[in-house]
Amino acid sequence: LALIGGTSSCHMAVSREPRFVPGVWGPYYSAMVPGLWLTEGGQSATGALIDHVIRTHPRASELEQVAKRQGTNVYALLNERLLALTSTGGAELTSELHVFPDFHGNRSPRADPSLRGMVSGLKLTDSVDSLALLYLATIQGIAHGTRHILEALAAEGYRIDTLLACGGDTKNPVFVREHADATGCRVVLPREPEAVLLGSALLGAVASGHYASVIDAMGRMNQAGEVVVPRAGAVRAFHERKHAVFQRMYADQMAYRALMQTD
Repeated sequence: LALIGGTSSCHMAVSREPRFVPGVWGPYYSAMVPGLWLTEGGQSATGALIDHVIRTHPRASELEQVAKRQGTNVYALLNERLLALTSTGGAELTSELHVFPDFHGNRSPRADPSLRGMVSGLKLTDSVDSLALLYLATIQGIAHGTRHILEALAAEGYRIDTLLACGGDTKNPVFVREHADATGCRVVLPREPEAVLLGSALLGAVASGHYASVIDAMGRMNQAGEVVVPRAGAVRAFHERKHAVFQRMYADQMAYRALMQTD
């Protein structure tokens, strides 16, 4: 599955035969790779959600000033803080902090624009560490949204064990690591970091006749770079529990709606 992470995220899989997946767009013939059927899931806000969580925290401006002085960015500073809090980078740091990521509705697989985000486990603190933990819990919530999409695809015959990741979000190592751990899939990053430009060059190479087909150009012009493998043991067990919380938060939101309904 191709994971394109930016302001929002797209989850794109192809198959030789059409597969109809509830809550996932398609299938579309030859829409991405000639001769193959495309199904496309997505999340309405991923990078935008991470930015929103950071920007609305009381320590955001302070962190931005530090990043400017150091010639870096707030994501790198938060990633460093997570490493300082625990040697593993900290999946387990959010055992009591959970984010349901549908702040802008759900594109896939529930296809419900009325869904809303939820946060459970907030404390009366506004420290940089509290922002780092909320940032991590948000990324984990997004990753479990991707896992939910993979589960919907699996129910219709897909067997996905690899995410081919590109886009701005996937330049963040914590985003990549949490997606590997939450989904149980290895995440393969392209050697060429600007995948959109590579795709344009690939299409140009085919249009010019340099390569006979898109598939031929794909095989010759793109190579794998870093590969992130999901962790097993305690980390895997943690994410099994985390996914149960992810699903329960949706059920709870539906229960709250039912309680608030008027005749």
